Amino acid sequence: MELTLNSSSSLIKRKDAKSSRNQESSSNNMTFAKMKPPTYQFQAKNSVKEMKFTHEKTFTPEGETLERWEKLHVLSYPHSKNESSVPVFVMLPLDTVTMSGHLNKPRAMNASLMALKGAGVEGVMVDAWWGLVEKDGPMNYNWEGYAELIQMVQKHGLKLQVVMSFHQCGGNVGDSCSIPLPPWVLEEISKNPDLVYTDKSGRRNAEYISLGCDSVPVLRGRTPIQVYSDFMRSFRERFEGYIGGVIAEIQVGMGPCGELRYPSYPESNGTWRFPGIGEFQCYDKYMKSSLQAYAESIGKTNWGTSGPHDAGEYKNLPEDTEFFRRDGTWNSEYGKFFMEWYSGKLLEHGDQLLSSAKGIFQGSGAKLSGKVAGIHWHYNTRSHAAELTAGYYNTRNHDGYLPIAKMFNKHGVVLNFTCMEMKDGEQPEHANCSPEGLVKQVQNATRQAGTELAGENALERYDSSAFGQVVATNRSDSGNGLTAFTYLRMNKRLFEGQNWQQLVEFVKNMKEGGHGRRLSKEDTTGSDLYVGFVKGRIAENVEEAALV
Repeated sequence: MELTLNSSSSLIKRKDAKSSRNQESSSNNMTFAKMKPPTYQFQAKNSVKEMKFTHEKTFTPEGETLERWEKLHVLSYPHSKNESSVPVFVMLPLDTVTMSGHLNKPRAMNASLMALKGAGVEGVMVDAWWGLVEKDGPMNYNWEGYAELIQMVQKHGLKLQVVMSFHQCGGNVGDSCSIPLPPWVLEEISKNPDLVYTDKSGRRNAEYISLGCDSVPVLRGRTPIQVYSDFMRSFRERFEGYIGGVIAEIQVGMGPCGELRYPSYPESNGTWRFPGIGEFQCYDKYMKSSLQAYAESIGKTNWGTSGPHDAGEYKNLPEDTEFFRRDGTWNSEYGKFFMEWYSGKLLEHGDQLLSSAKGIFQGSGAKLSGKVAGIHWHYNTRSHAAELTAGYYNTRNHDGYLPIAKMFNKHGVVLNFTCMEMKDGEQPEHANCSPEGLVKQVQNATRQAGTELAGENALERYDSSAFGQVVATNRSDSGNGLTAFTYLRMNKRLFEGQNWQQLVEFVKNMKEGGHGRRLSKEDTTGSDLYVGFVKGRIAENVEEAALV
């Protein structure tokens, strides 16, 4: 989640709008053939653990011989001499690539990447939108805008995290633009509304295809899992020579906002409001059929006719309901039955998608990751209501994150978790929040499962308190430290004097494993992290374009 803030001031000065438009127009007319890797070298001691190759020979049904060379050891994020160094990435704007398939404001992006490189940032993250890339028809992919971005990121010596975003952009916290699912998919949904998640009132949510139909050929002869797999395979084929080099990580989207969860708290049209408990999303015909089959398999046929009748509505608090109150239905035999099925379906969905992604990207040299939502409200109650409706079976009596961490570890996937910047004391008392307790639990779960943990901030923050909390979390001895951190999000506020200085100091601290000191305004040691340097040489370049 992200809180969008507005600002009227910036270090960045806009050039003449007309010249900017002309420049961008010429850039947008660029076309790219299938990309071939340029000649470049890895710094072996920093970027590669130990690159070895295996030779594999297979035979096709026609008797043809196929030969493959595969990398045995994936790229690790470059680390400094300090083993606890944590690389910092920065999320790019949601509309980095336009609906027409071109890189948005290329001159501004170029200047922004130059500034980030000067600040010591490891790289950037971008969403590869399903609704943008495959919008012209099934298996008709347009990667041109991403090709432009990849070349630009490489030119600046940065790395790229690419999110396979199979969800809609728009309708959630921080969504600043609208990118729906592909038109041909929306056409299928209009014919069969049960393809999307549905609540008990019959409200449909077109953010993401219901996992209930994962294995049903409902998308013009293909199952959703097949469609997602074909999309990822197309990406690998197009950028084969860049994956494992400039493209350091592939994050697999597994639900709304790219997170492995149900869309239980949609903000669109005022449906949900913080700190509401949300609602279960199990009322499309595919989910209901699965629930019925599960109930029959344990001899409880009457439990399979519907989801809980006493779970309240989106904006309720736990004590407003029979299901989530202190000694409510959640802790009954029926409650345990339902949550095992509901959370189990989510785990199954993640397992299928990550298994497919592993098969596609194995040997490419890139890390694989997936995101889990930081649902911290009502964490201090017995039922953890908001987590339950999202599909995380985490209660006073049941650990909901260890099974997820184990599933990620099974596929060698990094677990990326949000709300790393939040403190308990900042939250409203009536919401019973504990982001710190939640993060600690996830740290423990990933350590126990042997899963790598990465982090993000949930809200747009520029203050030293938020950055300090991330550093403290990483240094904590209570669980896993972070393998990487991605900051949300690049916009023109980030480049304002004080905000920029806070980011620069944070990047330096994370590189030093959280043991760095606050940067002095008189620090002119040539580290390129001194904010005065940014105000000087880097700012001269950034001033040439408006920020993305």
